Amino acid sequence: MADALKLMRIPFSVYLMPVYWFALSVLPDFDVAKAIYVFIIIHLFVYPASNGYNSFYDKDESSIGGLKHPPKVTRKLLWLVLLFDFLAIMGSFVLVSLEFTSGIFIYLLVSKAYSYDKIRLKKYPLVSTLVVILFQGAFTFIMVQVGAGTLPAQIMTTTNLLFALVSTLFLCGSYPLTQIYQHHEDAQRGDRTLSLALGITGTFAFSAFSLLLGAGLLLWNYLVTNQIINIFIFLACTAPVVYIFSTWFWQVRKDHTLANFDNTMRMNKVSSLSMSAAFILILLLTR
Repeated sequence: MADALKLMRIPFSVYLMPVYWFALSVLPDFDVAKAIYVFIIIHLFVYPASNGYNSFYDKDESSIGGLKHPPKVTRKLLWLVLLFDFLAIMGSFVLVSLEFTSGIFIYLLVSKAYSYDKIRLKKYPLVSTLVVILFQGAFTFIMVQVGAGTLPAQIMTTTNLLFALVSTLFLCGSYPLTQIYQHHEDAQRGDRTLSLALGITGTFAFSAFSLLLGAGLLLWNYLVTNQIINIFIFLACTAPVVYIFSTWFWQVRKDHTLANFDNTMRMNKVSSLSMSAAFILILLLTR
């Protein structure tokens, strides 16, 4: 059971936290207690359940996100995934709302379709990318706000929907980078990922474009809504991301072996912590 729990990769949820903090940081007000429940449900149950289900069908033998040496997959992992699914849905219904529960249920179904061998959206580079960036980006962004008690009228404002689009663009930039060290194993399994299709240099170029587009839209949205201080907070907190990404890209152009697990995890760690710090600071200052 310990190996099965390890494959759920609960600490890896840290890399997906920025969407949660971003969604709360743009709200004028929200239910703090429900926001805490939402955090626990998404990061301790939903994301790990998706990770575990993906590991069950991938049966990776080389490094995966958050685990350099993954243990052997057994049927215990599937039972643990189902337990986490159940806890996520029941916790959402009892502690948050029916609307939030519906969102969680849809997310869990889509995550299963991504990995399930009879459907396996992961085999199709464009479809799998669209699914991941939409559901881990804008869909989760809005789901967090629904769970935190935000009214539909507030969620559907143009400004808020543009912020939701920003979260999807950031995922569009970071997602292919998480695949860049797995080209060999993905190809052996028949999974034509976006990163594999783009190649190593193409992955960096695509990620840079998506991240710049997302950052540009974010800063423009802050500017037109007169949130000038947020521009400086975001730029200051994410400066390390720009440095690490640029340095890594320059090194990989000379030596493709540097597009490896360790460097990918370093990039993920720096970017997720930097962006989470930015949005948490904005959240605290606006309160």
